Amino acid sequence: MVSKSYSNLLELASGEAPSFGYMNRRIPRIMTVAGLISDVDDDPVDSVCSDPSSSAAHRDRIIMVANQLPIRAQRRPDGNRSCWCFEWDENALLQLKDGLGDDDIEVIYVGCLKEEVHPSEQDEVSQTLLETFKCVPTFLPADQFTKFYHGFCKQQLWPLFHYMLPLSPELGGRFNRSLWQAYVSVNKIFADRIMEVINPEDDYVWIHDYHLMVLPTFLRKRFNRVKLGFFLHSPFPSSEIYKTLPVREEILRALLNSDLIGFHTFDYARHFLSCCSRMLGLTYESKRGYIGIEYYGRTVSIKILPVGIHMGQLQSVLKMPQTEDKVCELIKQFSDQGRTLLLGVDDMDIFKGISLKLLAMEQLLIQHPEYQGKVVLVQIANPARGRGKDVKEVQAETKATVKRINETFGKPGYDPVILIEEPLKFYERVAYYVVAECCLVTAVRDGMNLIPYEYIISRQGNEMLDKVLGLASSPKKKSMLVVSEFIGCSPSLSGAIRVNPWNIDAVADAMDSALEMADSEKELRHEKHYRYVSTHDVGYWARSFLQDLERTCRDHVRRRWWGIGFGLSFRVVALDPNFKKLSMEHIVSAYKRTTTRAILLDYDGTLMPQSSTIDKSPSSKSIEILSSLCRDKNNMVFLVSARSRKMLSEWFSSCENLGVAAEHGYFIRMRRDEEWETHVAATDCSWKQIAEPVMKLYTETTDGSTIEDKETALVWCYEDADPDFGSCQAKELLDHLESVLANEPVTVKSGQNNVEVKPQGVSKGLVAKRLLSAMQEKGIYPDFVLCIGDDRSDEDMFEVITSSMGGPIAPRAEVFACTVCRKPSKAKYYLDDTTEIVRLLQGLACVSEQVVSFSSEQIVC
Repeated sequence: MVSKSYSNLLELASGEAPSFGYMNRRIPRIMTVAGLISDVDDDPVDSVCSDPSSSAAHRDRIIMVANQLPIRAQRRPDGNRSCWCFEWDENALLQLKDGLGDDDIEVIYVGCLKEEVHPSEQDEVSQTLLETFKCVPTFLPADQFTKFYHGFCKQQLWPLFHYMLPLSPELGGRFNRSLWQAYVSVNKIFADRIMEVINPEDDYVWIHDYHLMVLPTFLRKRFNRVKLGFFLHSPFPSSEIYKTLPVREEILRALLNSDLIGFHTFDYARHFLSCCSRMLGLTYESKRGYIGIEYYGRTVSIKILPVGIHMGQLQSVLKMPQTEDKVCELIKQFSDQGRTLLLGVDDMDIFKGISLKLLAMEQLLIQHPEYQGKVVLVQIANPARGRGKDVKEVQAETKATVKRINETFGKPGYDPVILIEEPLKFYERVAYYVVAECCLVTAVRDGMNLIPYEYIISRQGNEMLDKVLGLASSPKKKSMLVVSEFIGCSPSLSGAIRVNPWNIDAVADAMDSALEMADSEKELRHEKHYRYVSTHDVGYWARSFLQDLERTCRDHVRRRWWGIGFGLSFRVVALDPNFKKLSMEHIVSAYKRTTTRAILLDYDGTLMPQSSTIDKSPSSKSIEILSSLCRDKNNMVFLVSARSRKMLSEWFSSCENLGVAAEHGYFIRMRRDEEWETHVAATDCSWKQIAEPVMKLYTETTDGSTIEDKETALVWCYEDADPDFGSCQAKELLDHLESVLANEPVTVKSGQNNVEVKPQGVSKGLVAKRLLSAMQEKGIYPDFVLCIGDDRSDEDMFEVITSSMGGPIAPRAEVFACTVCRKPSKAKYYLDDTTEIVRLLQGLACVSEQVVSFSSEQIVC
């Protein structure tokens, strides 16, 4: 039976109740570990708060999760029946049994087999793979796999991540709710398999690629404290492309349930961060070289590191006799005939730019007739991973172009382009690398693409191959690369000739430059590339990622975790153990017991939501609540705001006993009928003549930004501007203002969607000190203090009231410093939103009204 959490998540993700024929059969248990034995029928809804648990001594263990296991499976006859035979797939990138180089690390793999296994054999296959290879197979019915992989992954995610919009049914797949449902359900099946082998307090889980992007949510929901990393091996598109995906927020939030998210290049990471900013309103910052996103009290780290190749595996293939034989064969075919070999190795799909490469070859032969008969382009076309109309079109176009070029420029015994479509063994491909004078990778959009790396290591060769190539007398090796600007490995190959694959003439010129370049220059470029590729192999990549994952998860044990949200919007909040939600019963009880109370309230974001309407004035309900609190003679209520005193006076004119601090406390009024006071030396605002022209310059160049001119401060607001551009302009403005106002008695601070210049020495913390001091001067020591605020400026108030116990505040006073939303704060309590704050204040006001009514009745009597 499917778990309840599974059904709920899928129903919310798809909008309808799905059917799970396959999942009605229980997944067999395959392992028992310390700390957890979980049936798939268990309902994980009770994992609201996770606490540390002890576990026995163990080896460090990594659970590596990918769409496919690094295993080759083959059915062979065995007497009267056939049996399964398994071996490691040496070509699989994630086959890291030797790459980590640490015997103390155990790696368990979770993924699908390439071959379909009959349900009656699945238990036996699972047991064999676990015991022999430490692999946990995930079995999917054929129809479900088709919808998941060939449907949502290859028709919708893959084209979109490679910048193909579904403008028509032929150009990328239109969003299909049933395919999305299949994608979610398969991710849940993967989660179930992981649950069977994981020790959640100790193991690290590393998820790979776009096939499993919602898996982090399922794991985080079941194990709040799981140590979870995710690496995306494909490009991540710009926000303008990604925002077209109907389930964009669900996928972003699922990825953010990871602790560490990895990308090949800064461009891909930048696009992801921009999407988080624009679609979820999240901010990120770099601290000591690490980029992090603050997400509900957790810091989700971003890792930028291109993957490498299996050095040991490739070097062992270079030593194989079959490789030497193939190299000899190719030398006879090309070099001995006086022909130079150019090589392309690509999958047969629409993004690899094969046809563009062929057109560039055609252009080279037209522009340089001297190359005719002397230069050959060998294009190895690996079978496409997807299937569909686009693949057939690429195949047809490629064959037609090859035929045309060979008919135009070919001669007896010479074809300028050789197209190899049949699958080659790895050693055969390596042999082509060894002989090729130049490797061409002209993909129009690609993730990492390790072909250039394999080419470089192959060209380095070894002594055996040097003799075959006649290089015994020359210790220096040479290689040339022409690579597309749009592939992930391009930034790390600074010696390659980078091209825009769409510019046919430029690619042809690059091919000519590669052929004509001096050997000494080729040697220098090869040496530079070889030094990088040989030191940044797949083992280096894996170790670096896991080290960062360990660093990111270091404080998991000492924090408290809560699960909130439903469906794929589920996320966890991780906060200090002493940080808790302010209970209505608790504060009302304390309020009733106390007789001398100080209440300090922020306005924007506390009494009034930040994302409210254009009218920011308080509601009649808020004014009524404040008036009720102020009528209680035991209360001193203070509103502390960044707004101007004129605006606050107008809004709260009916609250006779309300104290007001305007412009962060520069102006203070203890009650409505008193004069405004200032507790900072009189400010000369001549600095505005310097600051205002600078702000106007940024306002003119930043659409949606405004300037608010207060009596003692200037504020540049960009709440309605483009979030990325506004944030960028704010940083520039902050630096600009700090520079031009360096000698003025002001401070420049960045706030929530604003940059503010205000007099030095003005802060909300001083307001709190002033209020408590005024009460102390009258011999009043409050035994109840409530302070509520939502942003950085309110943290000063929290710090003052929590450090004043035994001074201006009675030693055993009830002190409540409360922030809005669960986030890192100096406050010890939180409430979720302004609605809860108003409800809490209304509860306190009701108590005060009862007291006032009771006192009035006594007076009448």
